[in-house]
Amino acid sequence: MRSILHCLFLLLLTAFAVVCAQTNSSGAVWATPHDSYSSSIGVLGCKIDTDRVAYWPGSVDCSNICVSLSYEGRSVKLLRVDQSQGAFDISYDAWNYLYTGYSATKKPTSGGPVAMNYENVDASECQDLLHTDGHKLPLSAANSINFLASCLDGDTWVGKNYVLFNILDSLCSWGHDEECTLDWPTANQPTCPNTLGAPVALTTDPVYDVKYPSGQKVDAATGQAVNERDGGDSSNSYSTAGSNDDSDEKEGRAPGRTAPSLHVLAFSIAVPGLLFPFFSTSFR
Repeated sequence: MRSILHCLFLLLLTAFAVVCAQTNSSGAVWATPHDSYSSSIGVLGCKIDTDRVAYWPGSVDCSNICVSLSYEGRSVKLLRVDQSQGAFDISYDAWNYLYTGYSATKKPTSGGPVAMNYENVDASECQDLLHTDGHKLPLSAANSINFLASCLDGDTWVGKNYVLFNILDSLCSWGHDEECTLDWPTANQPTCPNTLGAPVALTTDPVYDVKYPSGQKVDAATGQAVNERDGGDSSNSYSTAGSNDDSDEKEGRAPGRTAPSLHVLAFSIAVPGLLFPFFSTSFR
């Protein structure tokens, strides 16, 4: 009985957090580590910093795609380019840095949900996470058109700041690494130097995952472990995340620790308080 009620409590807690995050521009969430890159809208992992991605509930927005997450004096900027089923997942390396002050590839740790402060910020604040000319959002020419079309219909950040590549999948393992053009709204199919969507093996632009809880860097498409000197420091690696406020780690200082913010304290206290009457009655 207690295990059932515990599960119910977690479900209610998650639902409460989802509603708050979808209706507020700032607040607190229970952040959890995520170690496999993906993108529901076809953002190409080989052309962004995959160590700084948010996998949150709710559809990916055409303008609201950058979020600042902070914990105990540390903060990072995260790209919202994928949708979760309810959890507030973030890239494992980002979670590890916020939680401990160190990259997951250097001092990996394990753990569960951690209450962290978030704030939706202007998309331009995540531009250093985009490794393309002009810091534009890299999309799959073959598989991102539905999302892109919804952004081109209005005055949106994505509609003004995108670039299409003839790459089929977000792990950049199929297609041609070449830019494509879209004559919108005259045409709804991009034009590329090679055949659009051709399933040709692509091996020049690997995407790397940092696995939980080992901190081992692996090729996201093959699962093969990668050494830094053998190519693990590619364009989507941790070291290129220039827009994040990782000053403690980058300068070699011990991570600073400050008191939790009012958002986190209120979130941690209010939710159990709201649910306590139900559980106190149930256990009698």
